[in-house]
Amino acid sequence: MLNKLFGFDPSQTTIRKEIFAGITTFLTMSYILAVNPSMFSQLEGMSSGAVFTATALAAIVGSLAMAFWGKLPFGLAPGMGLNAFFVYSVCMGMGYSWQFALTAVLIEGLIFIVLTITNVREAIVEAIPLSLRRAIGVGIGLFITFIGFNSAGVIVNNDATLVGLGDITSGSALLALIGLIITGLLYMRGIPGSILIGILITMLIGIPMGVTEFKGLVSHPESISSICCKFEWDHIFSIDMLIIVFTFFFIDMFDTVGTLIGVCTKSHMVDENGNIRRLKQAFMADAIATTVGAILGTSTTTTYVESAAGVAQGGRSGLTAFSIACCFAVALFFSPLFLSIPAAATAPALIIVGLLMMTPITQIPFDDFSEAVPAFVCIVMMPFSYSISNGILLGMISYVLMNMICGKFKKLTPAMYILAVLFILKYIFI
Repeated sequence: MLNKLFGFDPSQTTIRKEIFAGITTFLTMSYILAVNPSMFSQLEGMSSGAVFTATALAAIVGSLAMAFWGKLPFGLAPGMGLNAFFVYSVCMGMGYSWQFALTAVLIEGLIFIVLTITNVREAIVEAIPLSLRRAIGVGIGLFITFIGFNSAGVIVNNDATLVGLGDITSGSALLALIGLIITGLLYMRGIPGSILIGILITMLIGIPMGVTEFKGLVSHPESISSICCKFEWDHIFSIDMLIIVFTFFFIDMFDTVGTLIGVCTKSHMVDENGNIRRLKQAFMADAIATTVGAILGTSTTTTYVESAAGVAQGGRSGLTAFSIACCFAVALFFSPLFLSIPAAATAPALIIVGLLMMTPITQIPFDDFSEAVPAFVCIVMMPFSYSISNGILLGMISYVLMNMICGKFKKLTPAMYILAVLFILKYIFI
């Protein structure tokens, strides 16, 4: 029955491993339950409690879709980066209402459903060369490591050098470094659920340090009636709506593609040709989650790269995703507790997972510049541009150009040429 429901294979994993993996992934991505309310509450009419509930519900729906439809060990929730674009670019930057932005997310989700049914998304993934697929995982590793250090204040903005070292002798930065040591030692000793335990220990240490602010334990979920199904159709045919939808589209697509390729390649969840099994189903789960998330009142729901933490703990089937959904369901009633977890406590988990994501770099043929240069561009542009999608797009463009320059036209497929041209046009006009 478990095989039919979740694609569970007892020769590859165990029920205990799957559940532990789900809990681990949940803990590493549960920061979104604190981040999203804080971010969206800056917009008039979006209460932090309602956003918390919507975020948890979107994660439940998305993870359940991945569990039963995709049968893969990935958690879904409103995406980091996508929520920032929603709040700071569309609403605060361009001056549009959050209702308008939600409409854009809904349209994007419906487009994704159509593209998935027609196999367009799957074809795009299969057009990405193997060296780039490996580079994507490495780049994501560096990217989430940077996010971890930045969220804790270890790495901060510096007007002279772009980034610089924060005050690591006190506060959030010091707690994150302590947590990194603790989590690293736990993982090194092979303790089950080491990343999860590291988060909790770091959170507790933060109480006497004044970093962790305990806000309570249990409360009833706040109603989402104020943000549910709140769409604005007045300007859906405007140029701005086209640009916003297209931006959501590209970020979501390539964040999801990058996560699936990177994590599945790292964990050997691919066939003999390096292709991901049940890729179409995974894309459909992602598309459904985005659409439902917009209805609930939150930004684009996407596949979380933090799922790598659960995969590292042994998660291999949809049972892991089901466990993630169950954790988010429980979290609905523990909003004060989860809102108490500081960024300094989740940062070590992101950094450790980033390290684990680096291993495919050894499989990139750096002695072949037609493969090495695009892979390198893909890797470094993710953290440097603060975007997974930019890394993939620029990596693909450079792959086509490098192989054309080297005269290796046989390596290039029509799909690669088409993608490269589209990506170039994206940078020219958007």
